[in-house]
Amino acid sequence: MKRLALGILLASISGAAYAADLPAPNTPYTKAPAMVSPATNWSGFYIGAMGGYGSENTSQAGGLKGGFAGGTVGYNWQFNQFVAGIEADGAWADISNSVTGPVPPFGAVTLAAKVDALATVRGRFGVAFDQVLLYGTGGLALADNKLSITAVGQTLDDSKTQVGWTAGAGIEWMFLPRWSLKAEYLYRSFSSTTFFAQSPPGIQTGTLNINSGQVGVNYHF
Repeated sequence: MKRLALGILLASISGAAYAADLPAPNTPYTKAPAMVSPATNWSGFYIGAMGGYGSENTSQAGGLKGGFAGGTVGYNWQFNQFVAGIEADGAWADISNSVTGPVPPFGAVTLAAKVDALATVRGRFGVAFDQVLLYGTGGLALADNKLSITAVGQTLDDSKTQVGWTAGAGIEWMFLPRWSLKAEYLYRSFSSTTFFAQSPPGIQTGTLNINSGQVGVNYHF
């Protein structure tokens, strides 16, 4: 008799639990929402490596062109979908060209120009679409420029650090939780400077404008 009563009690509890799981009459069945991975967080400090190619924006022959490679540091702040940040980079460069022509009475004279280092300090602002960040950027640009003159077997050279501005745009992809790839375009403009000023009138360069494309990989902390 006790076993019969216990069986009835267990059956009643099981039936009540099953009934509680059933939807109310005339209520449409709703599937449980799928699990959604958390959105990518772009905030924080990062470091990376980058490299690219630059060419002087000029229609004249003898424009500078060549590659560069270096490193990047930066910090991002994310506000909902918007990302603001500051970034600095520095690179060794070989953006150069040379021309040779007759200059009486010295004979053949070679004039060579080379940008052997580049750096920028820029602000960034963009919109994040989870793992993809689209951004614009602009700020300060620096270039170490060297000018050489070779004539009658002798070479004279002079170096100047030119200061200017840069602006551009880019895209960055967080392909792993802490790793991202980026590609960006930068336009760099440097004001005119005078080489060999110690021997007046020296050589005035005019404005130097460089188009550059670069790619990089960053590690986010």
